[in-house]
Amino acid sequence: MSMALKLARRALGRTSPNPAVGAVLVKDGKVVGEGYHHAAGEPHAEVEAIKAAGSDALGAELFVTLEPCNHHGRTPPCTEAILEAGIKSVYYGMDDPNPTVTGGGAKTLEAAGVQIWGHVAENRCRRINEIYVTNVTMKRPFVFLKLAMSLDGRIATRTGHSQWITSEQSRRKVHRLRDKVSAIMVGIGTILADNPALNTRLKGGRGRDPVRIVADSQLRTPLDARVFDSSTSAGVIVATKYNPPKDRLADLEKRGAKILRTRGTDSVDLNDLLYRLYSIGVTSLLIEGGANLAWAALKAKVVDRCQFFYAPIIIGGASAPSGVEGLGISRLEEAPRLEDVRSFRIGPDILLEGRVVYPNTRNDT
Repeated sequence: MSMALKLARRALGRTSPNPAVGAVLVKDGKVVGEGYHHAAGEPHAEVEAIKAAGSDALGAELFVTLEPCNHHGRTPPCTEAILEAGIKSVYYGMDDPNPTVTGGGAKTLEAAGVQIWGHVAENRCRRINEIYVTNVTMKRPFVFLKLAMSLDGRIATRTGHSQWITSEQSRRKVHRLRDKVSAIMVGIGTILADNPALNTRLKGGRGRDPVRIVADSQLRTPLDARVFDSSTSAGVIVATKYNPPKDRLADLEKRGAKILRTRGTDSVDLNDLLYRLYSIGVTSLLIEGGANLAWAALKAKVVDRCQFFYAPIIIGGASAPSGVEGLGISRLEEAPRLEDVRSFRIGPDILLEGRVVYPNTRNDT
């Protein structure tokens, strides 16, 4: 199953709206076939592994990260391919949580005489498909909140100097995340202060640019902002309130921006925005700033995973901006908390990440 998970990771960020799935076929203690789902509309992992195994699939054991499908979508059911290949047993990691998918893959195979073992390394399989699980159960994009801070939680000095707090290694890590998400969002304050391009810059010009989103209730985004860079085909969305300034709306649309008006009367309604983004195919969203947008997303309980990069420096200063501002909580029991927390050394920096759990709620993905 570890091998199957490693295969599944190869296509992370490329299979949307489908899950990332890996499969391994074993016979007489030897791997005879392996495969993974490359993209929506292409063969599923089980079919790839069976094809690689050829005649060795007969009597083999299949290890797959997701219960084999039993429905006709863009491709035929994997259960049919498994039975035709003569596979004797199937070990799968997690059930498919999609309520619109006709389940029963395991039952169908078991009824046909295939030995079935389910929920093998289930937590690891769910972790790799946390985006997909959120998509199909909550009907919204999975949301990452990324911040780069000093040890004392500052994102800039009191004079506004912020480039660069974290190391080049951390920035490369962030660009690898950008390459895997559907969209990236910042607040209008970040656009006005830093004028970021919000593209993906990996070695050799590799990487996919996410859709750029600006949360901008007053439509103050400059028409010459770098997010409108014509060198990328990734679109620009300006998310705003219900009744934004009409004179600016037409100018931004002419510049190529898609305007998404949310239900908010004074600011962007993030819950409504996520619903609208999901309806146009955005399955994952990376929030990169600023501090007030970070608080608004946490307050709205839409952040699913935090990734905080800490540089080994201390900035200080009562007026230096922190990573999360806004009103904040009044009592500690109101605070969002992280579970399944992990830390990594990224060059000289420390990356702290975990799933967000809100008071009186629990994340089961």
